[in-house]
This record gives sequence, structure tokens and C-alpha cells, in this order.
Amino acid sequence: MSAPKLDQSTNSTKKLQPRVKYKRRKRRKSNRGRNIFLGFALTTVSMISAAAGALLAITFSESSMLQQAKLSLEEEQVFSQEETVEHSSLSIPELSRPVNILVLGIKVLTSDLTAAELKDQVIPEDLGYHALVNSFKGLSDTMLLVRFDPAQEKLTVLSIPRDTRTYIDGYGFSKINHANYYGGPALTASTVSEMLGGVEIDRYVRVNVQGVEKLIDALGGVVVDVPKDMKYNDFSQHFYVDLKKGTQHLDGEKAVQFLRFRYDGLGDIARVQRQQMLMRSVVEQALRPATIVKIPKLLDVVKSHLDTNLTVKELMALSSFAAKTERSDVQMIMLPGDFNNPTEKVSYWLPDDHRIEQVVTQHFDAYPESYGSLDTRENSRIRIAIQNTLENDRPAKRLLAALKKAGYTRAYISNGLSDTLDVTKIIAQAGDDITAKKLRAQLGIGEVLVESTGVLNSDITIKVGQDWEDYLAIDELSILSNDQ
Repeated sequence: MSAPKLDQSTNSTKKLQPRVKYKRRKRRKSNRGRNIFLGFALTTVSMISAAAGALLAITFSESSMLQQAKLSLEEEQVFSQEETVEHSSLSIPELSRPVNILVLGIKVLTSDLTAAELKDQVIPEDLGYHALVNSFKGLSDTMLLVRFDPAQEKLTVLSIPRDTRTYIDGYGFSKINHANYYGGPALTASTVSEMLGGVEIDRYVRVNVQGVEKLIDALGGVVVDVPKDMKYNDFSQHFYVDLKKGTQHLDGEKAVQFLRFRYDGLGDIARVQRQQMLMRSVVEQALRPATIVKIPKLLDVVKSHLDTNLTVKELMALSSFAAKTERSDVQMIMLPGDFNNPTEKVSYWLPDDHRIEQVVTQHFDAYPESYGSLDTRENSRIRIAIQNTLENDRPAKRLLAALKKAGYTRAYISNGLSDTLDVTKIIAQAGDDITAKKLRAQLGIGEVLVESTGVLNSDITIKVGQDWEDYLAIDELSILSNDQ
């Protein structure tokens, strides 16, 4: 298939009109100065991550593992037995290959456990409501497949909605969050692997709700942009949500409210989007050097709420890798799919097998024979949603006109956002970073993010920021000066 044409040109990176490059207000520093600073920063971060690794090794010996589940030999074989780390010249373990880790967030109530299982829990008698307990035997409230890729220096997070309909071996078709309840991490890993076309899963991590709350508190809280007012009361669980719209600092309890809230029109899918918003904020905070050195303390805080088959060496290697990961290299995707018919009794998220193949091809190195075909999508097939963050709606309309002229006939303006962005965000909503980067090259401005926080049914969501309005203003001044 030939390359898509832009303005009757075969150059796929030709800029959309207007063509005047956006001029930054501040003068850029020289490359030499920048490189010296970058080298110093990387060296500092490497030293801090090495220190964190050493502290981690001291805090957790090989004999004091964090694995709490007892897996049979057959269950252990579900996870890769191949070595994942190697020692550098500094004797700090480093990842030797890409590693896929299944992360499960578990919520277990007293009503989910038998009387025998509750004997191990410290629960007051005659509690009168369904309380959270420190257990891993319930449904998975959150499911992520995280890929640490040292070759591409990239960290990818695939969010799998809890209502995803899939086949669970021995139990038939069900919601994927039941897999942990039926057979723990091994059955969940094999179910996810099968659904993704055989993607290998190396390790697992399970953490329950109490652990998430303690982790956020240990980090000192997290700053999140709450997209709307959230209010909900569940007296049977003593679970209450009361959050106001806007950017704010959340402690552990408020962060869990933000994560668990799912009582709006999109249900669990909107919650996945909010989870990614929170994860982005947590990652940005956790990758700070001052936080990395606290890793042993953080693990000590949450270890009773954590179950994983990661080794201490692997934890050290992962922390070292995370310390050197740039914000733009953290990519977050949601499992492609759609809602089932709302008239059906049970609500499901139905996986889209074709789009899942595209995601795992681009981000998990599966179906390598298909990768070349991903760069040939015609502009007319790409769904682009435009969200305006400015008081003036004219820049968004100008962007729509430019996209239409370039052949993006499925572009449209969606609901605007309340918080003004300084920099336009080009969001690869469906994980298609190839198309997002091509758009970035054509527009000449903006920041590409791979995450699912845009418009649900779009391929690309463009959140129009102040830089695009400045871009247009410069172009109009250029036209005026040429007319004189």
C-alpha cells in the first residue's frame, strides 16, 4: 500500500497548514550545556538507584521473599523460568531482557471468605458490615500487564478491565476478574496470556487495597486532577467517596476512593482511565531520585499486603531501570474492546481481537510478521477526537479544518476540558504510537503520550493547548507581514 498523501504530496511528514514553526518564548540552551547537564543528571540518578538497590539487598535477603502464595510445580511453570537479570561491572543487577509482569489489585471483603479463612484475620466480632481484609483470595479489582523493556528503554502498562469477557480454563467464559478467585495468580496469568495470543508472562505481583493506601501515604500522597465531582456511599461496606473536581493532593484514603469509584456512565472503563491518570502521577513522583532511595522502606511498609514471585535481584534491577525511565517512555494502554449490548443482564467488556493483535505487536513483540503493516493506515480510517482546553474554541476549529484538509476525514470535535494545557497532548488512545508520532511530526507541536485517558472510541485524542493557539497567532502575524 502506498504512503498516505497530505495536500497532494507523498511526503508523510509534511506539516499541516499553517506551516510556521512554533517559536518558544525562552531561548534554548546550547546542546553542549544541555548534554553536560543530562550526563550529570543520569550519573546522579544511576548512583541513587544503585544505592537503593544495595539498601534493598540488605533489607530483603534472598531467604525473606515477598511471595505469600504457595504455587504447585505445575503453577510455577506458567511463569517464565528464563533468567531476567545480569550483573554489570558495578555488581548492581540489571535487566538482561524484556520482562512482562502481571499486576493484580485485589479487594477482599469479610463476606468473600469462609469462616475458616476468617480465623486468620483480625476482625472484631459482630462488625455489622462487610469490611476489607488483608487477603489475596478474592476477585481482582485491577489488572495490569507491565512490560519493562531495556532494549527500547520503554515501560508499557496494559490495563485490562475487570469486566472483560474471556475464557477461563476449567470454568468457561466469565469476567476475567474471576480468574484470581478461581485459581490465583497462575490461572490468571495463563488466562491473560491466552487472551493476548500467547504473550509470555514472566512474573506476577498481587497487592490488596490496604497496600495501595499505605503505599500512597508512604510516598507522601499524590497530586491528581480529579475530572469531576465524585460522590458515593456504600453503607454495607462503609465505603464512602467524596471528592471535588480539580487538581489536588490526595492521601492514601482519598487515592483509593479515586481508584475504586466506578459509578458513572462508563462504569469500569472510566475507572481504568482514572487508574491510568493516578498511575501517571505516581510514576512521575516515584521516579524522583529522593523517592527511589526510599524503595526499601516503601516495600517494608507494604510487604504484608504484597504477594509476588519476583526475586530480590529482580526487584533491584526493576528499580534501577525505573530510575532511568523518561516520562515519555512510560506508555499506558487499555485492552481494545467495546461494551456488550446494554439490554443484556450481565455487563461485559468484549475484547477486539484484531486491535489486540495490533497492540501486542507494537508493544509486546508478538506477531512480528504483522509489524510492518501497522505503518500503512490511511488517514481517512483514523478516528481523531479533538478536545479543547482553551476558552477560545477557534484554535480547535482551525485544527479540525487542517486535519480534514490533510485527509483525516474522521476527525471531530468532542467535549472540551476545564483545565487549560500549556502543551497540546496527542494521546494514542488505542496504543498506536506510530500514528500519534506521525501526527506530531505533521503538526510541529505537542507532546505524544501513549495512554487511554482520551475519548474512548477514538484512535487518537488531541487535547488542544496554549501552544497551538500561539502557533496560529504567529502564522497570522506572518501572513499580515507578507501582505504589507
